Amino acid sequence: MQGVIKAYDPSSGHGVIMCDTDLADYDLADNALEGSLFRMLRQGQRVIFELDDSGQATRLSLGSEVDMATPGE
Repeated sequence: MQGVIKAYDPSSGHGVIMCDTDLADYDLADNALEGSLFRMLRQGQRVIFELDDSGQATRLSLGSEVDMATPGE
């Protein structure tokens, strides 16, 4: 899945990703940045992510600017 960082608080590690395909918001899992090249996230940053068993975003990697079309177009 690919999306955009909607919000991120570096002090708490809490963040929200808006998914490109369904425009749904997904909270970041506590371990979302573990094993990734990210140390910090910024609002508007594109990322690729997976959902864990609880429906939270995890396993973040760099997103692609190519897939920025509006869903359904």
